[in-house]
Amino acid sequence: MQELNGLIIGAADAVKVIGVTLLVILVLAVLVFFLLFLKFFRLWLQAKLSRADIKFVELIGMWLRKVNSLVIVRSKIMAVQAGLVLTTKDLESHYLARGNVPNVVRALIAANRANIDLTFKTATAIDLAGRDILGAVTTSVKPKVIDCPNPSKGRDTVDAVAQDGIQLKAKARVTVRMNMDRLVGGATEETIIARVGEGIVTTIGSAITYKAVLENPDNISKAVLEKGLDAGTAFEILSIDIADVDVGENVGAQLQAAQAEADMRRAKAEAEKRRAMAVAREQEMKALVVENESKVPLAMAEAFKKGNLGVMDYYRMKNISADTGMRESIGKPKKKEE
Repeated sequence: MQELNGLIIGAADAVKVIGVTLLVILVLAVLVFFLLFLKFFRLWLQAKLSRADIKFVELIGMWLRKVNSLVIVRSKIMAVQAGLVLTTKDLESHYLARGNVPNVVRALIAANRANIDLTFKTATAIDLAGRDILGAVTTSVKPKVIDCPNPSKGRDTVDAVAQDGIQLKAKARVTVRMNMDRLVGGATEETIIARVGEGIVTTIGSAITYKAVLENPDNISKAVLEKGLDAGTAFEILSIDIADVDVGENVGAQLQAAQAEADMRRAKAEAEKRRAMAVAREQEMKALVVENESKVPLAMAEAFKKGNLGVMDYYRMKNISADTGMRESIGKPKKKEE
């Protein structure tokens, strides 16, 4: 009997423990729900009143997935108020991909207002590619002016030389509009500036005289615009305007002067080469004369030995040599005494 009472008492105690445990769990669950309710009630209420259709459970799911629910809710409210149909899942996925959700939504709203065909998929792709999607839409609505060359790169003019050798310094302003279809993978402003600068140099270089360029500077813009420089870029060129054309240096004259200087140096080098060769030839001939003169005494000795030369002949030759030396000394100019 006592054992039965003990079992009953033990069972009652176990039930009490289980009941207390369940009560604690229930209290904790209620407390957690209350805290979550306090945390997300304001956002849920904003979404509810704005007809953004974001459930309370979705807000808790964003919190668990470490998604900034405030950004998603406000972006969804912006889209709904503008009449756009965007799902919470799409906004969350773009946020998790480290995209700029508010910027994308603003760009979609601006494109919708301007009747530009821009889908959410295209906008997110442009945003994830590192491009400013809102700036792109703004440029599509309001064309942008690009200076050529870019003053921030350290150059103020595009320098080119006409066929008559006169240098011209030109400044251009390119009006462009963003091409949304080519924004992903399209070339940037630097490519536009480089192509326009190349076109200006080519056009000026093709001019017969610099005066023709100064008379009709719009011919430069027409020729450059006809080249289709916006191919493969993220922009559509609307116009190219020549802001200023200045006359620079006479490059042709400078090149001719430099060429003349080079020709003169080459001629001097050739003359010095010929002079050195003449001096060497003179020294060679003198050496030959000395060599031949050294053979004269031997020849005379041989002639004395064979009887072909007599004493009177020898004296006669010495007299002739003395007369020749005297005439040479008389013919030489006297040195001035210092």
